[in-house]
Amino acid sequence: MPPPLRAGTKAVQRRDFLGLSAGALVLAVTPGALAAPSFDRFRLTEWGRTRRFVRTTFGSIAFLDEGQGAEVLFLHGFPLNGFQWRHAVEQLSLFNRCIVPDFLGLGFTEVAEGQDVGPDAQVGMLVALLDALNVARVHVIANDSGGTVAQLLVARHPDRVRTLLLTNCDTEIESPPAAMAPVIALSKQGEYANQWLAPWLENKDRARAPDGLGGMCFADPANPTDEALETYLGPLLMSARRRQLAEAYAIALEKNALAGIGPALRRSPVPVRIVWGMADTIFSPRGADHLDSSFGVSLGVRRLPQSKLFWPQERPDVIVAEARALWNTPAGRMRSAA
Repeated sequence: MPPPLRAGTKAVQRRDFLGLSAGALVLAVTPGALAAPSFDRFRLTEWGRTRRFVRTTFGSIAFLDEGQGAEVLFLHGFPLNGFQWRHAVEQLSLFNRCIVPDFLGLGFTEVAEGQDVGPDAQVGMLVALLDALNVARVHVIANDSGGTVAQLLVARHPDRVRTLLLTNCDTEIESPPAAMAPVIALSKQGEYANQWLAPWLENKDRARAPDGLGGMCFADPANPTDEALETYLGPLLMSARRRQLAEAYAIALEKNALAGIGPALRRSPVPVRIVWGMADTIFSPRGADHLDSSFGVSLGVRRLPQSKLFWPQERPDVIVAEARALWNTPAGRMRSAA
């Protein structure tokens, strides 16, 4: 296992990354380099047909397992599920094994009775899932509250993580973000699902309004699509228990799960790249800078001027290019070979 890079070597690592990142971006857009992605393979019906379940002590975990090669673990946001990553998976699964779980309390995962759904439990669930799949180490790509879980995974199980690509997410200085306060308050009253999620699913134009899920978290006013809303919100409203679990997920975010994580991240040998949507109204731009200075092996920040919180769904090209560039840096290759 290579030691964390010192401050003096970070500049070299970042120059290496920038060169590789440019090459990856060229590969992503050069005609004939790869078949042009159709972005329609993983529509709702196909995603449902390929969904699998694995039974653990945490419950029956829903996940997608596509492709072959080095394993990539995708961690989604709230109140979404693994369907968030469908377009990136469509491309990356050509060369990698993509493992895309639904978190406890979200998506189609069936949570065991009495099971906690907070960030600590999510980390345990992921380790159990990887063990069940006989996967020792993974590249991790994470967004939103999935970024909280990713940081905890790196801090507690650094041997399981090859590299980490973080997008807009919680940080030690902003967990939870202020925008989560009304969600947490309503969830404590048992009214978040009734007052927000159910009206969004019933009236999808309302969900895409400026004060809805779409306006708050997506740059394209056409997002999320009707199909995406059905996939994200439908499972959360299937029963009273599912509603309670979704609200329990939100309530669990009230406590800063990342408090005190700084020293572990600085010691971490995992190479990390941060890509941040700068139009995000949920997480502030300072989160990107904080993450950049927190990790022992940070390869810097790429800023996307017009993008909001859930930009990974809208910009899979960026996810693919940045992931490939990260994996091919000297630090990424060394980490993968260790």
